[in-house]
Amino acid sequence: MIAIVDYGVGNLFSLASSLQSLGLQTEVTRDAARLHSADRIILPGVGAFGDAMQKLQATGLVPVLKAEVQQKPLLGICLGMQLLFDKSYEYGVHDGLGLIPGKVCPLAEDVADPALKIPHIGWNALDILPGHQSDPLFKYIKNGEYVYYVHSFYAKDCAGGTLATSAYSIPVTGAVKNGRVYGTQFHPEKSGDTGLRLLKAFSEL
Repeated sequence: MIAIVDYGVGNLFSLASSLQSLGLQTEVTRDAARLHSADRIILPGVGAFGDAMQKLQATGLVPVLKAEVQQKPLLGICLGMQLLFDKSYEYGVHDGLGLIPGKVCPLAEDVADPALKIPHIGWNALDILPGHQSDPLFKYIKNGEYVYYVHSFYAKDCAGGTLATSAYSIPVTGAVKNGRVYGTQFHPEKSGDTGLRLLKAFSEL
């Protein structure tokens, strides 16, 4: 069973629907016992980092998630990926879960082309970095396939955990990993067949 963490942030229906379309048993929950009994966990999220972190802490699930990733795979999606990092500089400074080394910073400050719109919304090719093509998360994906992004902040200073990037005048962190913990800045559930294949690979980790 794949447990989707419900902490009041994000459109959980489309993610659950994508997983169910693959024939995967899925449960949206904020119950610690259900997370413990799950085979894998997905941490979704949209919105602002500080608000999302407060809501996640209010559920009491932060220590639960930190314990569960010692024994099962977790996938953070979009803001859920950003929460995995040490710190965010979105409207202040906020501590994250500290599961992946790095920080989350404004994309607008770093893009090389000032004509590019922020937020970054749309389809971009996924550039799987050398040495990571064989990562099991990409079991059914080829380098250069397109995925869908919606974000104004991005992960940086995380080269050691970066699996893939997408070009937006600079290499934008697209997928990360630290042990059993994975994250995608793009939305697999909005990325068509490519995203479904990535979710299928996650279900087999």
